[in-house]
Amino acid sequence: MQSQQRYRVVIIGSGFGGQCAAMRLQEQGISDIRILERRDYMGGTWCQNSYPGAAVDVQSPLYSISSEPYPWSQMFAEQDELQRYTNEVIDKHGLRDKTTLNANVKQVHWDNSAKQWLIETDAAGSFAAQILINASGPLSTPVIPNFPGRDTFKGKSFHTNGWDHSYDYTGKKVAIIGSGGSAAQIIPAIAGKVAELHVFQRSPHWVLPRPDRKFSPLQRKLLGIKLLYKALRWTIYWSLESRVIGFKYSKTLLNLLAGREALKLLKKQVPDPILRQKLTPDFTIGCKRVILSSTLYPALSQNNVTVHDKHDGISAINETGIATVKGQQVDVDLIVWSTGYDATDGVISYPVIGKDNKSLASAWNEYPRAYLGTTIPGFPNFFVVTGPNTGIGHTSAIFVIESQMKYITDSIRRLEASGKQAIEVRSDAEAAYTNMVHSEMEKTVWKSGGCTSWYQSKSGHVVAMFPGFSFTFRRLASRFKSKHHLLS
Repeated sequence: MQSQQRYRVVIIGSGFGGQCAAMRLQEQGISDIRILERRDYMGGTWCQNSYPGAAVDVQSPLYSISSEPYPWSQMFAEQDELQRYTNEVIDKHGLRDKTTLNANVKQVHWDNSAKQWLIETDAAGSFAAQILINASGPLSTPVIPNFPGRDTFKGKSFHTNGWDHSYDYTGKKVAIIGSGGSAAQIIPAIAGKVAELHVFQRSPHWVLPRPDRKFSPLQRKLLGIKLLYKALRWTIYWSLESRVIGFKYSKTLLNLLAGREALKLLKKQVPDPILRQKLTPDFTIGCKRVILSSTLYPALSQNNVTVHDKHDGISAINETGIATVKGQQVDVDLIVWSTGYDATDGVISYPVIGKDNKSLASAWNEYPRAYLGTTIPGFPNFFVVTGPNTGIGHTSAIFVIESQMKYITDSIRRLEASGKQAIEVRSDAEAAYTNMVHSEMEKTVWKSGGCTSWYQSKSGHVVAMFPGFSFTFRRLASRFKSKHHLLS
């Protein structure tokens, strides 16, 4: 039996959130750190999602750690380059030596007498830590809808999150279930290689052109100069930040700027009026994540591609394929589940037990909520990276992660200075913050745009997104308020 392993800080997850946490803690002089990674490799999203066409949808000079510039080969980096970048960051900061792989967390429990977290894993033993940081990420728990007969299919099937590269789909009949961001990248990548491609969409998404470009050798060299890299980052940042004006304050402006461009692209790239109707959303642009693609519509217009909308959707899955609600049988060799993640109600996939044996599941019974999307009353020394209402639909998620790091490290510094052992947010401070967030959310397109999206929890609350400018979140996270916290 393995003995309990003790650390000052345990970080769950080794993606960008876990990397940023470990880096910032080391800068603060805290080296007694352990990262727990449930897979047999490090890196998170961009080492995990390797499906055909995988690429980032935010400009790479901004979608990168602020202290780690990189000579990107193109504006929107593809998965293999993002994976290289991720691994270079991990190696540069010595994070492999601080990581335990194959450490799937079963449960964490707060020991109030010892003022520490007890962490149980499936195969890596048990751990104890004064401070626990969950950085497992909101896009880490894949969802596969339980259609009737799902398990009877005798062909090949997998989620985009776990693409099976040993399977050759060339010349095969393929169904993609889902039409969001991952599907929009996969469809153009495989449409020309398969015999038939059936796309089952619950509802269409708005699509805007992808303003990608390759960087020349000289431009890549210039990206290695920190001052120029920083200037480019902030230029991109402010150009993207202006979108919030439309998302929150002016639907007229949103439709004028983005909606008109999206309709123009649809009309230009989809000549077939029947298909164009299937691909025309009935909600305000921005209500769901806007897809950036200059190749999706041409792929969907190919002769071997069929788009099935809600009127021709899935009734059941059987041994040979999919039965539609119209009674049609669609036989396929491969089903690709591009059905997303449990990014709201299932943002933390393992049980968390806090003070007085209160579970996080019961605290979040109505909907997930947290002060600054990071801390929860009754759960001392526990911090959630990319927690409730920290999502950003218009800019880099890493900008928000780094903002959270400022709050987390400030909290740890206050705890050290106090001579106490635990810090937690006051329930009234969390309630006031959460009420503010959902009051502001009423003004946004995510709440009133007329769609149902993964941004919403089962309760109908928009839990995934922050209702405003990302610099507003950074300002809030940068101003630590002692009166909002309890020390013990």
